[in-house]
Amino acid sequence: MHVSSSAERMPLGGRAVGRSIESEEMEKMAEGRVLKIRMWVGAVGLAVALIVGGVAGSLVTAKSQGVPFGSGQAVPMYIANDRARGDAHAPLPMTFAPIVKPAMAAVVNISSSKMVRTPGAGPWAPFFNDPFFRRFFGDQFQFNVPRERREQSLGSGVIISPEGYLLTNNHVVDGATDIRVFLDDNRELKARIVGTDPKTDVAVLKVDAGNLPTLTLGDSSKVQVGDLVFAIGNPFGLSRTVTMGIVSATGRGNLGIEDYEDFIQTDAPINPGNSGGALINARGELIGINTAILSSGAAGNQGIGFAIPVNMARHVMEQILRHGKVVRGYLGVTIQPVTSAIAKAFGLSQARGALVADVRPDSPAAHSGLAKGDIILELNGQPIHESRELQLKIAQAAPGTTVRLKVFRNGQERDVSVTLGELPSPESRGNQSNEQASALDSVSVDDLTPQVARQLGLPISTRGVVIVDVEPGSTAADAGLQRGDVIQEVNRQPVTTVREFERAVDQAGNGPVLLLVNRSGQSFYVVIESQ
Repeated sequence: MHVSSSAERMPLGGRAVGRSIESEEMEKMAEGRVLKIRMWVGAVGLAVALIVGGVAGSLVTAKSQGVPFGSGQAVPMYIANDRARGDAHAPLPMTFAPIVKPAMAAVVNISSSKMVRTPGAGPWAPFFNDPFFRRFFGDQFQFNVPRERREQSLGSGVIISPEGYLLTNNHVVDGATDIRVFLDDNRELKARIVGTDPKTDVAVLKVDAGNLPTLTLGDSSKVQVGDLVFAIGNPFGLSRTVTMGIVSATGRGNLGIEDYEDFIQTDAPINPGNSGGALINARGELIGINTAILSSGAAGNQGIGFAIPVNMARHVMEQILRHGKVVRGYLGVTIQPVTSAIAKAFGLSQARGALVADVRPDSPAAHSGLAKGDIILELNGQPIHESRELQLKIAQAAPGTTVRLKVFRNGQERDVSVTLGELPSPESRGNQSNEQASALDSVSVDDLTPQVARQLGLPISTRGVVIVDVEPGSTAADAGLQRGDVIQEVNRQPVTTVREFERAVDQAGNGPVLLLVNRSGQSFYVVIESQ
């Protein structure tokens, strides 16, 4: 029987009884193509679902699933809920508009102005200011009279409460007498300064408005290098500008920009006018306040920008709203980094911790027994990798808090508990130093060791402290004190160590001090008047 190469005709009203081998193979191939097409359609559908789900999840996080901050507080804010976080490995969407658009509404343009006084100027000013000229013509040409002019600056800010509280940089509003905020809906509002903190370059502003769009506060401690970020602000006055990049580094410090530095570094373009604006993550959460750029003398972005972590900015804001100022913990030590050379010299196995270079008298550190040369390795069980970490942790602790320190001293580790005080303001420190100015502030002393006593021609049994420096022109120098003198008594109290000497000087206050001095084996009394 002859078999055709094509499928048999199907009888009318019936089914084909026999089919060729080739037709069966062709049908199988067709079914395979249909299966592949269905799988491809399913994969596309899954990808679309992931993209839509990720965007919707970010919006839900920022809005409905946000957790109100500070229940019972006067300033409601929204903080990201970890349960609403999306999958970090989800595919990137083709547009970030659903994330960026609501965030842009919460970033404002800030225009501030202040009056500044500048000296008079002009090409003839040097001649008119010359004493010879003024001798003949008098003082009718007042070219040195300062002139007032209004200085304006532009920056950005972030609305963090629907009641009108904003975060920005201190340098954006520093000294401003008039602050205007321009919202996304083109409204212009007058703002007032609630409080500022120059040490971190954070300022809190308030506008009289309600139901404002806000940004959800993220957790900057979870930011990782490589995270996708967006910088939103008003660079060069171009309102509502968004740039994109990644997190280049975290924990940047020792830049000399602020007193307390823990910056997030990013390559998202940041330019003048971005200061005080938002750095958000791919979920639309605020993770930083854009602050500075590293420009190497150039006027614009060089791919290295810095943002204040939102956790630090939030802590500063809470302190300002609660106390009207920032209250920080105070240990009372001067610290320095532990280099490899210092670690080797002190017998430490590796370079870590913070080296105590000085302990301030009558400070929490002094009361706890901390001493020069101690290396602080841990705070409350957390390792201190570098000195800046200790500074940040102490500053963020509340005064009155007792902290546990692990200290390396003389080749051994020991535990020290310290109850922190309150960091005094620069003004109070200045007033305190003026009130407690001692007659011996210009004298530097050190412990008298047997080796030093022998070098000075004194018996090794001699007790006291040796003067290592006297400030020229001081009352101590005028009284005849000099390098190499040994102070044995302060106001009739024997002193054998630097600590005893400092305690006796503190007790003397700012009055005259009676010293018993030993010079080359000869003792004599000398009175040092207060400065």
